[in-house]
Amino acid sequence: MEVDFDVMNYLRKFSPRSFDWLLTVAALLLVVMGLAAIYSVDLSRTEQLIYFKKQLLASGIGLAFLITGGLFHYTFFRSYAKLFYSATLLLLLGVLFFGSTIRGTRGWFSLAGFSFQPVEVAKVGVIFILAYIVYHFGRRFERPLFFFGTGIMTLLPILLVMLQPDLGSAVLLGLIWFSIMLLVGARPRYIIGLTSAVVIGAIVAWFVLLHPYQKARILTFINPERDALGAGYNSTQAIIAVGAGKFFGRGLGFGSQSQLKFLPEAQTDFIFSVIAEELGLAGVTVLLILFGVLLWRLITLVKRTTDDFAAVTVSGIIVLFFGQLFINIGANIGLLPITGVTLPFVSYGGSSLIINLFLIGVAESMVEKKY
Repeated sequence: MEVDFDVMNYLRKFSPRSFDWLLTVAALLLVVMGLAAIYSVDLSRTEQLIYFKKQLLASGIGLAFLITGGLFHYTFFRSYAKLFYSATLLLLLGVLFFGSTIRGTRGWFSLAGFSFQPVEVAKVGVIFILAYIVYHFGRRFERPLFFFGTGIMTLLPILLVMLQPDLGSAVLLGLIWFSIMLLVGARPRYIIGLTSAVVIGAIVAWFVLLHPYQKARILTFINPERDALGAGYNSTQAIIAVGAGKFFGRGLGFGSQSQLKFLPEAQTDFIFSVIAEELGLAGVTVLLILFGVLLWRLITLVKRTTDDFAAVTVSGIIVLFFGQLFINIGANIGLLPITGVTLPFVSYGGSSLIINLFLIGVAESMVEKKY
């Protein structure tokens, strides 16, 4: 593996015109909304505001990562893609042996009261390696080697993530690969064959891989009333919270579902329900507009670039953000099963926030001029 370790060669000369400010501002406003919601949840948990303080610290670190990522030219990430991917595999393997178990998932490295989730880095590693392969494959995407080779490269981290187990993150990694295959124009027969394999794999997973609580989530999604006070409790309470907010909400810090602890994991999986209850439809509309602006700027960037690595990288970022947004909100309003996928930039979680802001910086590194 040959890499150029003179990273200074990849630094860009900073200029306000080399940043897409709408993209960055939209991401930072989403962070602010998340901090406000987490502060509200923390009010009912402890006077020390532990979640809020940790998320505020993560926001500062994430901002530094955003700026640093934006200062590098995107060719830096292309040159180090293989190294980054290899490091993520080592992290995912290491966490299985030396990681901490939180909520049934062995997916965190913990030190001095802080935790780090390697799967968040793996999402970046998968995006980089797929973009790297596309860039070096010379647009011969119809070849079996490309389809199955990239599939294996994605399957390795998926298997390691499933061993934790973390079904939501594994689904997101698979979604990134599948979307990129559609984007570059993989052969339809491969897509059909893959779909058949997924169906068979799902059947096998149901009887072999899925844990009882994961099966319960799926069954509850199909029929939430089957266990409204058990497996269906979280979904039921989330739907109640969303409906209780009406148009203007009950006010920040006055949501009964979150403040009285009827809503489990309110700061992570169900932060959308907190916002819907306390800020109402008005707050949810602002949230969705900000996500809309963020995705619009990323899509614009894909259209403007002429480099395959840049186009696939930003496309992967779009799929990741939209996938998390769709799955999280769908779970909060009862349209999708609860898989533990958080709302990007908004939910509590330092690793997720830092990596998401870093990805905004990566996207910014591909802006050559102000549009």
